[in-house]
Amino acid sequence: MHVINVATGTSSQWTDGEIPRTTKEPLYWGANGERIFFHKDNDGDEQNDIYAINSDGCTERIVSKEGQNILYDVGDDGETLLIGSTAEGQLNLYTHHLTKDSSRRITNYDHPVENGILSPDCKTIAYEANEENERGHLDTYIADRDGSNARNLEIGDVGAESIPCDWSPDGTQLLISDMSRDFGRCGVYHIRQDEIEWFGDNSSQEEPVAFMPNGEHILASRTRKAADVGVIYDVSTGDSTELTLSKGVSRFPEFGNPVLGGQRVLVIHTTPTSRRELLAYDIETEEYVTLLQAEHGDISQELFQDAEYFTVASDGTAKTPAQAIDTSPAAELDIGCLLYDSGVRPSPLIVNPHGGPPVQDKQSFDLYTQFLLSHGYSVLQVNYRGSAGRGRKFREQLYGDWGGAEQADIARAAEHVLETRDWVDEDRVAVLGGSYGGYSAYWQLVQYPDLYKAGVAWIGVSDLEDMYKNTMPHFKTGLMERYLGTPDENPDLYEERSPITHIDNIDAPLCIVHGVNDRRVPVSQARILKSELQSIGLQEGKGKHFEYHELGEEGHGSSDIKQKIRSFEIIDDFVSRRIGNAK
Repeated sequence: MHVINVATGTSSQWTDGEIPRTTKEPLYWGANGERIFFHKDNDGDEQNDIYAINSDGCTERIVSKEGQNILYDVGDDGETLLIGSTAEGQLNLYTHHLTKDSSRRITNYDHPVENGILSPDCKTIAYEANEENERGHLDTYIADRDGSNARNLEIGDVGAESIPCDWSPDGTQLLISDMSRDFGRCGVYHIRQDEIEWFGDNSSQEEPVAFMPNGEHILASRTRKAADVGVIYDVSTGDSTELTLSKGVSRFPEFGNPVLGGQRVLVIHTTPTSRRELLAYDIETEEYVTLLQAEHGDISQELFQDAEYFTVASDGTAKTPAQAIDTSPAAELDIGCLLYDSGVRPSPLIVNPHGGPPVQDKQSFDLYTQFLLSHGYSVLQVNYRGSAGRGRKFREQLYGDWGGAEQADIARAAEHVLETRDWVDEDRVAVLGGSYGGYSAYWQLVQYPDLYKAGVAWIGVSDLEDMYKNTMPHFKTGLMERYLGTPDENPDLYEERSPITHIDNIDAPLCIVHGVNDRRVPVSQARILKSELQSIGLQEGKGKHFEYHELGEEGHGSSDIKQKIRSFEIIDDFVSRRIGNAK
């Protein structure tokens, strides 16, 4: 970890391995700026404790509890941390007093409580929770610091998400994200008046980030065509100004404070052909300086390939025969896609559905994509129904239909590329995905076996009931129940939409890759599928029906470069043998 002096542009190295490279949680400055809080687990399994480190490299364990512990906010009083923890089951909020070295649970909800933030005086907290029967619902609450006098602000419609993002500098207002009107919108809630003021015209997805120090402007992110741009709203007029940066993804950091002082803010900028860089952007002059340049080592940036964005009309059915379940037409939607051309002719194609599912592939640098391109594979990414960035109605298309129309969207996009790009080799199409993308890889192979010559499922879901039983509690209630209900409520749906139910349909070589320490998608998902494949007479090994890799020391993916290289080698070795490439 390096710390940048914004005034001089110089940086200093604070750590040499003390902060794990596999951490998925953010870093936070202490209130006095003398140390930094970070998350650490022993096995990459996201069962985090919270530590602090100073500039001398001295570390101290601050919070140690069973389960997953997530630091949400650091109080300006220098004494208070607001954390989420699964120590007592469901993810709920705790305060931790630094001097007394003691923690106290302050919420008790059946559904996960997240996005906790402390008011500037640390006397009040805001957070998101759900007490409605609608599983996709989220409300914003405020409460006293000890969790007492909790009050639902009742901002959004039932079934929508209302999420607190930031306190105003004087602590009298809350910056709110809400999806009641389909697209996410920004709102400023006036606590004393019990009133909210909305911003934007609701024509595209927006996510608020933070107040500026004077309280006169708010920072937000706006999404269009799989690209993000930073937005500054004038609170008094409602006018908005977009950052003047090249097309791609330009966002304000979502963790910690993106404001540098005065009118300067931090911006993270990336494009499909350039890794992330960190900018100091002046919102008055619209000028910026680069604090941290994108580094590409000894690889020429000219080798990276840009993305072509296009849409495909899909009614939730594909032309390729469906083999696992019968599909009926759903709502016809324009499905956004990103196509990367490797330049090889004819080109093999990797269909690469994203995880989540409520996330989105964007016009940003993707290491896995550029790796595949460098080895001669063109790559198709599909923002199927249920993805983020297109509003609430688009995302809710997946509710109750996990493994249904969204999988047809993926297949239909692949068919469209084969129909319209004669340079793609239809006999060399593979599917590769991780997490929910791994589920999609399994499902594409059992639902549309005629479309693919090979598949790679990385940390993928194969048995929905086992997933429900063994995933972390906030993924059980916040993800699976939202989309599928419970196994007791919908046993037929859980069975029907599990790839293992249709294992006989797999007709292409399959590579299964899974981290042993994964707590989101437990390794039992891979082991169950392996056992089912063997039970129907399929053989494991190179050149046989399927190949199987359990990755020790790794959980739900890894940011450790050695572990990434290991995954790259496994994937490239399998795909090059099974469909071949020209590089």
